Amino acid sequence: MWPGQQPPADTGHSPAFPGGPPPGGRGGGSRTTVVAVVAAAVVVAVAAVTGTVLLRGGDDRADPAPTAPTASAPSASAADDPANGAEGPRPTVAGWRVVTNPDLGIAFDVPDSWVPKAPTWVTYVAENDDPDDKPLVAMRAPAVLQEEWCAADSDRDGRLDHVPLAGAGTRGEDGARGTEEIARKNAAAWVYGAFAQPARDKVTTGPVSSFTTSSGIAGSVATSRSSGVEKQDKCDVDGKATTFAFETADGDLASWSFYGAADVADEVPDGTVRKILSTVRYVPDKGQ
Repeated sequence: MWPGQQPPADTGHSPAFPGGPPPGGRGGGSRTTVVAVVAAAVVVAVAAVTGTVLLRGGDDRADPAPTAPTASAPSASAADDPANGAEGPRPTVAGWRVVTNPDLGIAFDVPDSWVPKAPTWVTYVAENDDPDDKPLVAMRAPAVLQEEWCAADSDRDGRLDHVPLAGAGTRGEDGARGTEEIARKNAAAWVYGAFAQPARDKVTTGPVSSFTTSSGIAGSVATSRSSGVEKQDKCDVDGKATTFAFETADGDLASWSFYGAADVADEVPDGTVRKILSTVRYVPDKGQ
């Protein structure tokens, strides 16, 4: 139901979540699988694998091939974050840290408690019963909040799966017809895939509205929420997602998305989501 994490594909083990043994598959209690991989290191291997996802702005291929688990790295301070290096972009909010997608030339800031992943990291949600894990929606270079926020044996294999509280990232949008369509569809897809499936009727999406970030990027924004999802274990909760769709400096369509648990004590406030969104900006040295 929530994002797992995977290192570069080089083994044939079962899909794994950070810090624990690989789960045995999607049991009846698992609502979806959200997979993250370090994409750049597996481009050659992925070429022979079906069911990949390609996000514009580089070969962001999410390899569904399972790999061995890797433990989560401890959170570093904003000053120690490579994204905040002497030659990298600096946060526009004091005490926050920068999350950068260099291939898109886009950055945004998150509170210091969030953990940015590598620029090649890809996260997606898929239908629970899809053997090919075809992505419903994806994001690249995400940041994650409380990576082990909840633990449950959602697939009934005797092992605990850890799920995060929230995440945010960006992606290119090849083939989309416009920013309004992207905002509406992606927000709904994140909530359905990560929280509500198979019940699409549990997801509602608010109106699409215009939004301009603090740096002057104009686009369309929409927010979706779920209500009354079936609770098979303690990690099954309602969720929310916000997607902002816009044009990059090169004139290509792109999006920023947030997804997270809703109606829980640790829920990320809507005001914080909007504050993060307001920091979305272009950065120089695209592709570096």
